[in-house]
Order: sequence, then structure tokens, then C-alpha cells
Amino acid sequence: MTSIGADIAQAAGVTGLLALTTTLFLLVLSPPLAWWIARTASKWRPPVEALVALPLVLPPTVIGFYLLLAMAPDGPLGAIALAVAGAPLAFTFAGLVIGSIVYSLPFVTGPLASAFRTMDTHLLEAASSLGVGPAARFLRLVLPMHRKALVAAGVLGFAHTVGEFGIVLMIGGNIPGETRVLSIALFDRVEMLDYAGAHAIAALLLVFSLVVLTFTYRWLRQGVPG
Repeated sequence: MTSIGADIAQAAGVTGLLALTTTLFLLVLSPPLAWWIARTASKWRPPVEALVALPLVLPPTVIGFYLLLAMAPDGPLGAIALAVAGAPLAFTFAGLVIGSIVYSLPFVTGPLASAFRTMDTHLLEAASSLGVGPAARFLRLVLPMHRKALVAAGVLGFAHTVGEFGIVLMIGGNIPGETRVLSIALFDRVEMLDYAGAHAIAALLLVFSLVVLTFTYRWLRQGVPG
């Protein structure tokens, strides 16, 4: 395997693992958060919605900067990591996962909240009248009824994580096999004036993004069973 081939393969492995890990966490965290946002009348909903959506408008480097401070040995997250694991959090794969969860949170939570808002509440009211608790209603009725939205949100979260750059660079650096993802590898190739290598990585990301978006739109617009 050529040098560029090995570089792409290694960076793709880290990128895929990061995106998969982040997506799994988001598919656990986002549904209850999205349900709360969609259904609550709390005065805290607007600021919580704004906080979740912040990565949509705030430059990734700004988020990465504050996460880097939080992950420093004297920061809140860094201090916890040192106390529990005896290892730093910044410039590690675990740190990248935390940053990726924050960065991709609105791309999973937002679509789910929109889907939950359109749900017919009659089934929930009927289940409640039969004594089914809130947690059971959410797990047995809400989630199964929104399988399509869950899949689409998960795919979008995965794809968005694959395209990370600013946050990864700020909190992960460029450690081969650990924090070096495809976007960082592309940046390196451009800096080295290796445009052939940059084209190879950019084309891979471009094709991947087109395939993911095409699948997502078809999934949402067509009557897919299940």
C-alpha cells in the first residue's frame, strides 16, 4: 500500500470509529432530550434549545477552544479524567468523542424534536389511561413510531461527525492513529502541496457525503417499510 493509501486508511479508521462511537452516544442521549424539547412547557426550553443548537452558528474553533480549557488538567472535565482514569483528556480519542457529541448534538436532536412535535397524542393519552408510565410510553410507543426519524437522525449525526475539522484540531491535534481524522489528513496534504493526495481524500469525503444525503432524503420522502 502506498504512503497516501496507508495514510487515508489509518485516518479513515479513526474517523469511522469516532463517528460510530459518537452516533451511538447521541442515539442514547438525544431522543429523551428531543422529547423534552418537543413536549415541555417549561420556561427553560428556549435556553436549552439555544444551547443545543449553538454548534449550528458558533464557529467550531470557539467550541473547541472552550472544550480544550475544560479538558485541561485544571479544567472540570480534565480534573475528573485525571481522578478517574489517571490520564489527560485533551488530545485523546476520548476527548474527541466528547467534542464530537457536542458538535453533532443539534444534527440528531433537532430532527427528532421536529418529528416528535407532529406526533398524534391520542395513543399516548390512551396508554396513560391504561396505567402505562411515561418511560414505558416513550420506549414502547414513541420510539417505535419514529424509527424512520431515528435512523435519519443517526445517519446525519454520523456524517456530520465525519466532516469535523475545527473542534478536532483544537482538542485532538494531529496524532496518527489516535486523533488524526480524514479532515486533518486532507489539511496536511494541502500544507505539503500534495494536491494529488488532497484530491483523493477530498473526493472520498465528497462521495461519502453525497451518498449519505441521498440515502437520508430518500428515506425520509419515500414510504420505507419498518
